[in-house]
Amino acid sequence: MSDSHTYPRDFFLYLLATVTLYVSVISGLMLLFQFINLAFPDPLDYAVGVRASIRWGAAMLTVLFPAFAFTTGFLHRDLTSHPEKAEYRIRKWLLYLTVFVAALVVIGDLITLLFNFLNGDLTVRFLLKILAVGLVAGLVFGYEMWDVRRTSFQPTSGNRTVSWGLAGIVLVVIVAGFFLSGSPFEQRRVRFDEQRLSDLQQIQYQVTEFWIAKNTVPASLSEVQSPLTGFVLPSDPDTREPYGYERLSALKFSLCATFDTTSDSASKNRDSYAMKPGSMDFWEHGTGRVCFERTIDPDLYRDRAGKFVPGPVAAPVQ
Repeated sequence: MSDSHTYPRDFFLYLLATVTLYVSVISGLMLLFQFINLAFPDPLDYAVGVRASIRWGAAMLTVLFPAFAFTTGFLHRDLTSHPEKAEYRIRKWLLYLTVFVAALVVIGDLITLLFNFLNGDLTVRFLLKILAVGLVAGLVFGYEMWDVRRTSFQPTSGNRTVSWGLAGIVLVVIVAGFFLSGSPFEQRRVRFDEQRLSDLQQIQYQVTEFWIAKNTVPASLSEVQSPLTGFVLPSDPDTREPYGYERLSALKFSLCATFDTTSDSASKNRDSYAMKPGSMDFWEHGTGRVCFERTIDPDLYRDRAGKFVPGPVAAPVQ
């Protein structure tokens, strides 16, 4: 059959199958990489959105892989009825393009592995990622080469076994992604608490700036609002209630908020797998209302004109 008989439907179906394959592979690798990051965290990496990446990867793979499987299944059934369509240029071009890309990925994978071996940078985390890329690219390369060379399109028990096995592996990866990303309801509670901590940190900064300017902490939070700086007091993101504040002395104050989760549970569900050591120690909290006492040390502030040097020390008070 000549290319003049290639229908637009066939063109776009082959294009759809190729695009969904590529993005499914990228999504699967994204999930595998983040699984490895969770299992082998790097203390030098801070605030990396591991669980956010897992949610994105799981969502993409959940939608795209079934689309790829459905499109490919339709095309294979069509080839069974019309074997002459195997000679379509669009089919062969896209198959060979995928083989080419997969071969480049495998070659690049081996080069990277050898370079890091010579450089002495082989870690378990790195090796697992290289292995994941090599296996996935190798599977894609092998599948596409088989699809290019085959002359019979009749379904066989072997083909069905391979297809169901691949689908089972993808399903396991997706389920693991949903499990590790955390419950949507719990994740929402964690995000509320993260916003509360961010708000308290903003308020603490403004109170400290107020002390630098006036040599005393404000009697109430309304005093730190300023049309010149544009600072507006934040409120609880869920209840919209104002945060608690109490002036304890000219150098001491406390900030209070009501939390839905504990610091430990939040650290397991937040979007970062590694935090800078000590960065959140001053903001540890339990559930319910928690107050953080802050004492300003004047020796930590060299420039009374407003140059800020972090210094308040915190102790959670239930």
